[in-house]
This record gives sequence, C-alpha cells and structure tokens, in this order.
Amino acid sequence: MNRPRSSNGDEADRPNLNNLNANIRDKTPRSTAPTNNDNTTTTVVASNSNKIPYGQYQIDIYFQALTAGKKPVTTTDPDKLEQQAREAMSPQGFNYVFGGAGEQATMHANRLAFRQWKVIPRMLRDTLPRNLSVKLFGKTYDSPILMAPIGVQSAYHPDAETGVAKACAALNVPFIYSTASSTPLEEIVAALEDTGGPSPPSPETEEPAPPAPADDPATAASASASAEGKDPGPARPPTSSASTLVPDPKPSRWFQLYWPVDDDITASLLSRARVAGCEVLVVTLDTFTMGWRPLDLDTGFLPFAVGEGNAVGFSDSVFRQKFSDKFSTGENEAQVEDNIIAASRYWAGEVFSGHAHKWEDLATLRKLWGDRPIVLKGVLSVEDAVLAARSGVDGIIVSNHGGRQLDGAVPSLEMLPEIVDAVGDRLTVMFDSGIRTGVDVLKALALGAKAVLVGRPVIYGLGIAGTEGAKHVLASLLADVDQSMGLLGVQTVGELNRSMLRKISYGGDVKTSL
Repeated sequence: MNRPRSSNGDEADRPNLNNLNANIRDKTPRSTAPTNNDNTTTTVVASNSNKIPYGQYQIDIYFQALTAGKKPVTTTDPDKLEQQAREAMSPQGFNYVFGGAGEQATMHANRLAFRQWKVIPRMLRDTLPRNLSVKLFGKTYDSPILMAPIGVQSAYHPDAETGVAKACAALNVPFIYSTASSTPLEEIVAALEDTGGPSPPSPETEEPAPPAPADDPATAASASASAEGKDPGPARPPTSSASTLVPDPKPSRWFQLYWPVDDDITASLLSRARVAGCEVLVVTLDTFTMGWRPLDLDTGFLPFAVGEGNAVGFSDSVFRQKFSDKFSTGENEAQVEDNIIAASRYWAGEVFSGHAHKWEDLATLRKLWGDRPIVLKGVLSVEDAVLAARSGVDGIIVSNHGGRQLDGAVPSLEMLPEIVDAVGDRLTVMFDSGIRTGVDVLKALALGAKAVLVGRPVIYGLGIAGTEGAKHVLASLLADVDQSMGLLGVQTVGELNRSMLRKISYGGDVKTSL
C-alpha cells in the first residue's frame, strides 16, 4: 500500500554516507557503484520513496561485501570492538580509554543496568519514514546522539581530535570539544573548515553583545594585558539567545570545560569557545581530581604530566602570560615550550586542582558565557539535579564518567528515571555512561533522556582505523538506532516512553559488553 511521504523523512533527507554533511535534494532513485580506492562504504539508494535514513548504512555494508569484497574497517559487533581496539592500539593508549576506577565495579554496573531493562516491541504499526531528530535548547538535531568530550585523543591515534571531529561532521553528530584535548581548539576548527565542515556563526546572525560587567574577569584580563602592551587574547564575542536558534543542517560544536581555579583563565577559554562557534557549554563536575585508575597507575601513564592533552591550555594567551609572569627570572622570559613539565604542573593545578567549585560559583560561568545554554555533566543524585535547576543552568547530563572516577558509584541509568521525574520539566536531561548499542540509546530515551553521549566505542574505532574507524562506529550506531526503532514499532524519537520497557532482574543476565 502507498504511504504518505513525510517532509522529515523522504529520500531527499537521507544522508549520503560518503559525505553525510550533504543532503542530496534530487528525488531520483539511484545506485552508486562501488569504488576501489578507499574503504568508505558506498551509498545505495533503493527505489522505495520511504527509504530509511541512517538504517541505509546496514544495506551499504552488505552491498560493499557482496559487490566489491570489502568488509567494514572495524567490526560491527560491540562486544568484539573492544578486543579489536586492544589489538590495534598501544597498551598505554588502550588502557587509558578502557580503564575504569578501582576494580571497575561501576563500569560493569553501567552495562548491567542496561541489560536489566528490556524493550517491549509493538507490531503492525507504521514506522516509515522514521525521524530520529530531537530538539535541544531550541535547536533541531538530526539524531539524539552526541560525541562525548574525550581528552588526549592523540594517545589513541595520530588523527586525534581532528579525526573524530571530521567523523562527527560527516554524520551531523555534535562534537564536544574537551578542555583536555591534545589539539588546540582553533586548529580543529580550521581543519573542519578546510574540508567543508561547519563554520562558526556569521557575525550578522549574532545579537549585539551586552556591556561587560565592571568586575568581568575576561574584561579585566584583557584591559590589563592591553595596558602592558601584551596580546590580550581573543576578544569576547557577542551573546546570542538560545531561544533564537533555528534548525541548522550543519553539525554543532559544543565545548566541555574542566573548570580552572583562575577566573581569568576560565574567561579566556570560554571566549575562545564562543569565537569557535560553540553553542553549548558542558561543565564537567566530577573530575576536579583524578580517580584511582589501576591500569594507568601500574604503567605510570599520566599524559597531562608531560604535556599531552594540555593543548587547549598551552595555546591560551592568558594562561601563557600567567605562566610567564610566574616563572620568568630577570631578563629570561619563561615560555611554556621551554619547560613543559613546569607548564604541565601549572595547568594541572588549574583544572585538576583537587578543589571542587561550589554551586554559587555557577553565577560566574553564567556571566562569562552569556545566555547560551549551560549544561552540568556528572549529576547522579536527585538532590543535585534539583540544585542544578535552582541554579539557573539549562540542562544536566546524568553521568558517572563511564565508571572512570568513583568506583562503587551507582550506575547512571539507575538514576535517570528518578532525575527525569524530579527536574525533567525544568531542565534538559541528557545521559552518558555505558552506551554501546542502538537499543541502549532507545532505552535511555524511553527513560526520559533527551539525548545521549557516546564515548569509548567511537574512540575504539579511532584507535583501530583513524578517522574512518570513528566514522564507521558512529554510522553503525546510528543505523542500529534507526533499525531498532522500526523493530520496536516506533516512528519518531518522541514516541519513546517507559511503557515500552520492563525491568527484569534475574541471575542469568550478568553478561556485560564493555
């Protein structure tokens, strides 16, 4: 039977998997012959006018194997991906991304929590064309998946953050820049623009900036530097309202902050993030000090101590000036590059100081970031979620840092429903920790999350095959979400709800895939 076409899901809106930034607008069914010069999966579009967007990648994988003898650059089995990454990556690099805190009890609990929720599929329901889009902070995103902020990506593959950012840009997945990046923020932005990636917002689209408060640390730092004839660093860009954001076909940039002790440095980092076009600020709350991680302790692997993962700080003009002021002697002006170890200690003392900020300090971030959305990552208790709502932030991410910080902490998924019930009408609640499959994504969304962050699997793909590996893992996860939505009997993300789940606890269901 002929079914009506949807403006959200017709063939014209199906991403081309060779370059998913370009949504091809012609309506003609087509078939693309396989190529032999790369490992990119070729797109095949069938004549069905209701063709599934992301789920098409599954057909493309089969097509490549059957017609060109090509297999995916990484396994599509989430349980085997970890082992494939272990064999491909350096031991220290693999241990750093894989390892959890303590005996990894929380890391395992994250997976077990997912396995104890089972989906209840419905039959004889129209599920085509499917629409994976979600709205966050007034902006429409193509899917509910975001790339979690992960630092030190040079430890996993030379493509590092730039490679993962390109993979995300190809799939319209928001990339969240980490303060612990091994690549400067501006360098990643330039690489994306050179390859046709997203560009920062045009000045014409910004609203006039409000006058900076007299005690604004960014203004004070800039004025002080100018008075001394020094480079004041990036100018603070104008402020725009989150409510004015409109759907954008280009993938978004968010910025994750490891919150420095020094407000001047914080102001400079946030200024740079705004100039780079970052729309949302994600403040990580649970990593003001390092967790107890035996895999790294046993090998003595701490990249930040030797300068790796410090690129955002080392490239910051305010941090560099403060380092010079602190370590210069006589006529010898200290530069970060002259003493990487001292600079690393100074930077770590700012972002991993051991001193947690307080709730009232969020007012400073609001002043520095303006009225763009602020999201708190690392919330696990209902009490903290309520405090977040009272503090005036826009969203929270229910997360235990993938089990990497506090061993024995409650699994993130266990707390998600309670937190959604408490503050879901006041805050945008998102989820992180333990996502491995498309059904995992659907479970988190059905329990009330508006979007999910994925981390380790994409980094395993990066470690195995660089940019193409990261893109393949992301494309596979999106295809899994799409196909599983159909099998569940769901056409849009908004239809997902708790009635589609049943919590079942029994002794045999203890297998975990990490």
